Amino acid sequence: MTSFAAPVREYRFVLEELLENGSLALPGFEALGPELVAAVLEEAAKLAGDVWAPLNASGDRQGCTRLGDGSVAVPDGFTDAYRAYAEGGWNGIGVSGALGGQGLPEVVASAVQEMLHGANMALGLCPMLTASAIEALAHHGSDEQKAIYLPKLVEGSWTGTMNLTEPQAGSDLSKVRTRAVPDAEAGRYRLFGQKIYITWGEHDVAENIIHLVLARTPDAPAGNRGISLFLVPKYLVTEHLVNGDVSLGERNDVTCASIEHKLGIHGSPTCTLNFGEHEGAIGYLVGEEGRGLNHMFTMMNEARHKVGVQGIGVAERACQHAFAYALDRVQGRSPRSGRNDCSISDHLDVRRMLLSMRARTDALRALALYCAAQLDVARHGVSEDDRKTAQARVDVLIPVVKAFSTDQAVEIASLGIQVHGGMGYIGETGAAQLLRDSRIAPIYEGTNGIQALDLAGRKLQRDGGTALAALIDEAEGTARALLATTELASLGEGLAAGAADLTAALATLLEQGSDPERGADVVQAYATPFLSLVGHVLCAWQMGRAALVATAALKEGRGDEAFYRTKLASADYAIRHWLPVGRAQRAVIEAGMMTLANFDVG
Repeated sequence: MTSFAAPVREYRFVLEELLENGSLALPGFEALGPELVAAVLEEAAKLAGDVWAPLNASGDRQGCTRLGDGSVAVPDGFTDAYRAYAEGGWNGIGVSGALGGQGLPEVVASAVQEMLHGANMALGLCPMLTASAIEALAHHGSDEQKAIYLPKLVEGSWTGTMNLTEPQAGSDLSKVRTRAVPDAEAGRYRLFGQKIYITWGEHDVAENIIHLVLARTPDAPAGNRGISLFLVPKYLVTEHLVNGDVSLGERNDVTCASIEHKLGIHGSPTCTLNFGEHEGAIGYLVGEEGRGLNHMFTMMNEARHKVGVQGIGVAERACQHAFAYALDRVQGRSPRSGRNDCSISDHLDVRRMLLSMRARTDALRALALYCAAQLDVARHGVSEDDRKTAQARVDVLIPVVKAFSTDQAVEIASLGIQVHGGMGYIGETGAAQLLRDSRIAPIYEGTNGIQALDLAGRKLQRDGGTALAALIDEAEGTARALLATTELASLGEGLAAGAADLTAALATLLEQGSDPERGADVVQAYATPFLSLVGHVLCAWQMGRAALVATAALKEGRGDEAFYRTKLASADYAIRHWLPVGRAQRAVIEAGMMTLANFDVG
């Protein structure tokens, strides 16, 4: 199955009815309106469904090939599909007009990125990394770097990469050994070293690749404080003209030594890059020397949110695969009609899986887009207080969106295979590819265990849980509104109980995590179950809000009755069937950490 239809109606529900187009009311977006946003979503859906999606299966089968000269050939059709994307202006959709972008809110850009990842995750990784490079340079690049590199990155004629990992330096970047030696020409460095797992590190879909590389200068101290960030282009810029045009010169001393043979995302070239096999790869310092890790985290936070969005896109496609197959596959006796030639969608266990997939995907999407809307407020809010409050929420939400969404995406894709039965295990249906592709998302851009540690350790300890407590307060407010609505009272009871569990777990984590002797161990032991509890409760909160909106819409007779009734079914499942699984994580936390501490690994 190769077809994919971006769920535009679902995006519009979240943007218009849950978020009430809040981003459009912010300074800088006054000229935009819901009609324009709806048109953007429709056009992006055409690109995703008609151009990108048909290449998903063929790209997986063909994969990438490293050629004898070190160049990489991507799957057939990928170059044209990427160029259609870039020439349509989609690469700059969320970039400000001052930098040459379309200037749309982040919440709209995130919706577009989700549909593109659902259409073709392997291809979607290329512009995702470019967006992160744009963010890093916009914040930390010099005026000259911005003038030379940002216009090309924004328009998509050049792409960007992140170069962190080395064979001996995975999650612990303090072990980075790549060297950056000052060059004879002022302002330049020559880099020597190797980076591994570099997504879209070599290709020919764009005319240049801009690598952002972590490295050490000769006199840098050991550890994180000795790491700096460098811009290393594949082709050097020889001339930058007044009108913004650039001329490309010689190939830089950056070589693709190999590409990885992976479980999934076969259409995405994951490269080992060697810097300085000859005289050194020419690079330029970005931002302050010794603050490379801080600057790179501007990229990382952008990418982490988008990895969560990516997982949701794949989950959406898994839903569409599973629903289509369940409606088409005839087998067994219907428990509803008694007929012996029913589709398997009549069987309640299959319905359980389908509703689980749909409810979770809807909930994850609502939370990710809520986070994106908070990003808009953090960047464009009217007052400093508004911006600070929104940024605090973003800081808490990003590890949840990244980790919880991608963990759930793997489970949703796995359920999709189960719906297909034996056919799901066969490559031709496409269900297996979605599971293989989704499995990398909990690993890259910081494993999900690291996201949990970031939430439970750094983020909560930093503000004493204030930002998360505010989100819990809002969830409790939604629970009260549900309880006051007769037909939704049971949802209110479930959401209130989940919020109470999360409040208790937060108190436990803050109290025990601050212990000077054992606090670090407490955070290590409780972080992952705590993040799971947070994800379940916040997703249930969003679905509680969705239930209130859908109920009001049905009472008012707004139309689209089938959509709102399906939304109510999703909300009911999310709160009364799925949330209890997350609530169990409170018991896991209260069980303590002694079993982990005393476990003898070997």
